[in-house]
Amino acid sequence: MSTRLSVFPLGGALLFPRMHLPLHIFEPRYRAMISDSLARDRRIGMVQPRGPGDPPPLFERGCVGRIVDVEALPDGRFDIVLEGVSRFVILRELDVTTPFRQVEAELEPAAESETLSLGGRASLEIESRRFAESQGYAVDWEAVSRLDDESLVNGIAQIAPFDIASKQAIFETETLGDRAEMIVQLMQFFGRHGDDRPGTLQ
Repeated sequence: MSTRLSVFPLGGALLFPRMHLPLHIFEPRYRAMISDSLARDRRIGMVQPRGPGDPPPLFERGCVGRIVDVEALPDGRFDIVLEGVSRFVILRELDVTTPFRQVEAELEPAAESETLSLGGRASLEIESRRFAESQGYAVDWEAVSRLDDESLVNGIAQIAPFDIASKQAIFETETLGDRAEMIVQLMQFFGRHGDDRPGTLQ
């Protein structure tokens, strides 16, 4: 099913179906986009820019988010929370007069919730601990252990400090198991290099 979407190109910001993404909206064009969305269906499309430019080219795949919480600040800014609804593929960008970009996109069918194998879950948790320790991150591992597999994998994908291309590669994996395996590989790569540069999966 194709639909018209207002899109928010934001590097490093991934949204997955059934996950949540908090955002602080301060640029005038995106404040206008949120106001427009709230007046219509509360949906926006999150997609990463493929490279530099004005406007930057976009990756073809992103995720529709529905605004489930919003705080309008006195100066016109917004604090919002998006809930992922479905992935989409951009068919074409539309010629519009709005300050924000709009696309015609094809929505992908809703995927069933997935689980990891016991070995896959253990491998991800072990590598996550190593990675967090090497980077000096403070993590509530007891809370992490209570997360379901999908929340754990997609949550790591959303917050991990990988570069845009690697994050997009994670996003475009078709199964939860493949996504977890790619995250483990990236954490190992990043950890081995021991510097401040985000890992890039070749």
